[in-house]
Amino acid sequence: MVLRTLCVTFLCTFVLPLTLFLAALKLWEVYCLRRKDPSCEKPLPPGSMGLPFLGETLQLVLQRYKFLKMKVRKYGHIYKTHLFGNPTVRIMGAENVKQILLGEHKLVSVQWPASVRTILGAGCLSSLHDSEHKHRKRVILKAFSREALENYIPVMGEEIRAGLRRWLDSGSCVLVYPEMKRLMFGIAMRILLGFEPTHTTQQTQQELIEAFEEMIRNLFSLPIDVPFSGLYRGLKARNVIHAKIEENIRKKVARREAPAHFQDALQLLIEHSEKSEHPLRLQELKESATELLFGGHETTASTATSLVTFLALHPAVLRKVRGELQEQGLLSRDTADNKQITIELLAQLKYTGSVIKETLRMSPPVPGGFRVALKTFVLNGYQIPKGWNVIYSICDTHDVATNFSKKDEFNPDRFMEGSSEKDACRFSYIPFGGGSRSCVGKEFAKILLKIFTVELVRACDWELLNGPPTMKTNPTVYPVDNLPTKFTPFPYKM
Repeated sequence: MVLRTLCVTFLCTFVLPLTLFLAALKLWEVYCLRRKDPSCEKPLPPGSMGLPFLGETLQLVLQRYKFLKMKVRKYGHIYKTHLFGNPTVRIMGAENVKQILLGEHKLVSVQWPASVRTILGAGCLSSLHDSEHKHRKRVILKAFSREALENYIPVMGEEIRAGLRRWLDSGSCVLVYPEMKRLMFGIAMRILLGFEPTHTTQQTQQELIEAFEEMIRNLFSLPIDVPFSGLYRGLKARNVIHAKIEENIRKKVARREAPAHFQDALQLLIEHSEKSEHPLRLQELKESATELLFGGHETTASTATSLVTFLALHPAVLRKVRGELQEQGLLSRDTADNKQITIELLAQLKYTGSVIKETLRMSPPVPGGFRVALKTFVLNGYQIPKGWNVIYSICDTHDVATNFSKKDEFNPDRFMEGSSEKDACRFSYIPFGGGSRSCVGKEFAKILLKIFTVELVRACDWELLNGPPTMKTNPTVYPVDNLPTKFTPFPYKM
């Protein structure tokens, strides 16, 4: 009797739940496989769909790097999974990525996870489609014209020099990544939104930084808007940002005159919107400004932090950058203080530009992009069913590119004139995406990063206190230890 009771208890406690769990897994697998398009004879990509309903989202969030590397080792350059509530195909490699990026509006369309769409809003550029996307992109590109960029340069230099002085004056360890975000946020506040550097603005900036941190932490979360959920916290932070931006928009509309020194991106956006046949509503302006502020500081802060890292780890590269600055009269105090930095002068800094390109190759700030299949199509011998999400990986595409030799080595010379790798397939190197949805602010980012590099290497020497950092992605790439670094003055002359 006792034995029978123990057996029944064991069966009910262990065997039955395990059986039900395995049955649920099997039913989930069958359900997912039924999403295959029967009209296409090609098989689905290899891969697994994870747990019922949750898919493999938790593994991605908790073990991003290990999870993704394991998938690539096991399944190759294209595989299926289930992420953020949808069956998904993740791809990498120049030819696969080319088909996706050039297939915009024909094979695929942009579709970020529900939490991203909800928080950033349906009116931001990254969520628009077809004619709406083309029109908004044309308007926003006015804020990144050559003339506009030329006017932004003095403000960039002023803010960067002030930030570097703070690091040098601290006399102790500087946590580079949070300080870099503060620096790049201040630049974005002035150039993109037109906030002047006053005490009140500093308070506003700190409030916005804290709100952005909260919003970004919850950008990729379960799409459940209940108190204390990630989406709830992200929306609450987004509302703080929108309130500050709306206040600034109303001031600009009320003034109706352009600033004497330059027009910021938001001012240009408002003016071009008013002249358009389809002017932007206030909510659309707020969403566009939020997207500009997010893209204008988060990605540049990530890349600038990587630049500090790579230049510290490769002193020979740093010496070559300083040599180039010396040739252009930007390193000797006698000439550099009186030499105005222009777009033309920055274009002459070929090696410095190659250092930035190599940094973006090895550590692209954005890991990839999201699309949805508009119809069933074939990619590399596998069917991608209509309605499935498609994620293309930027970092993995760089890693598997066959045209880059010794891919794990930091070698800016590969992008210099005369190198066989300089003109490699354009889809092997995609730090700014590609196709019709390539980053609208990429020229802004390139100029900002080049000015930062110039000001950094002629003002500072530095040492990474923890050595090479471990990198993490959430949602952009950053060092886990925030990159503690000791900065000392550089003599500013050769």
